[in-house]
Amino acid sequence: MPSIFNRFGVAGALLIVYIVWGTTYYALGVAMQTLPPVLMNGVRFLAAGLAMLAIARWQGLAWPTAAQWRASALIGGLMAFAAMALVVLAQQAGIGSGLMATVVTTMPMWLALWTRWGGERVPVTSWIGLVLGATGALLLALEGDFSTTLLGTLCAFGAPLAWSVGSYASRKLTLPAPAMASAAQWLLGGLLGTVAALLFEPGARSFQFAQVSAVSALAWVYLVVLGTMVTLNAYLWLLQNTSAALAGSYSFVNPVVALAVGVWLGGERLNGWVFVALPLIGAALALILYGGPLLAWLRRQRPARAATSG
Repeated sequence: MPSIFNRFGVAGALLIVYIVWGTTYYALGVAMQTLPPVLMNGVRFLAAGLAMLAIARWQGLAWPTAAQWRASALIGGLMAFAAMALVVLAQQAGIGSGLMATVVTTMPMWLALWTRWGGERVPVTSWIGLVLGATGALLLALEGDFSTTLLGTLCAFGAPLAWSVGSYASRKLTLPAPAMASAAQWLLGGLLGTVAALLFEPGARSFQFAQVSAVSALAWVYLVVLGTMVTLNAYLWLLQNTSAALAGSYSFVNPVVALAVGVWLGGERLNGWVFVALPLIGAALALILYGGPLLAWLRRQRPARAATSG
């Protein structure tokens, strides 16, 4: 799977993350209609992990070492289990869709902060881009529901925090080859989610396959194959091959895609905020993508101007 991203490069991986994860908002809602949410996520990552393990072994990759299993358990526990479970628990606890979409945009800011504290330089243009992107996503979210509860708010803010720590850890810890790393993380995170659901989620232990509708089953398959095996691999590849700010920029673009899907499939109507939000998100992406080279070019012009004036 990672060889695909090596072939198409950063642009191709970003396009996959931007578009597919934007559609998973809709797919999650459909899957949760007849599936217990935490159990659904746990089994989703278990299935994806088993499939990726088969691919990794087919590629001849070695099993992870003990240290690599521990690192994979930490990353999978934070991203595949904690972050995803907190998202669905926040929705169950009554947090509105608008507030949830807004809170998720804090993820790349957390990731940039961990990156900076870890000693990596984050250009000032990336910080400006992150703020602009979050502002644009907030304006897009004004169409949503901003209702909340204390438990919902805590879960909502915990989700991007857990995801950002897991993302940062995946940049720093020693992991096996990419396909095996994904398999180990998803298997362990999925196992944690499934066990937690069976122990604590109402309706999980009494769940029967007969209660699952055809559309929920198709949505779940979409989440396993495209939402996890393809897109999460693309995101993990981006974390290793580009800046933290650029890898995390999906959280600004996903609401745009989700809005388009809602208009197309859900019959939603646009208001005037979208025409303010889209230019802000576009400016944010431009600063994150090209801000560093632009600053370097401007710095090179200063000596040239000074020599000319002299």
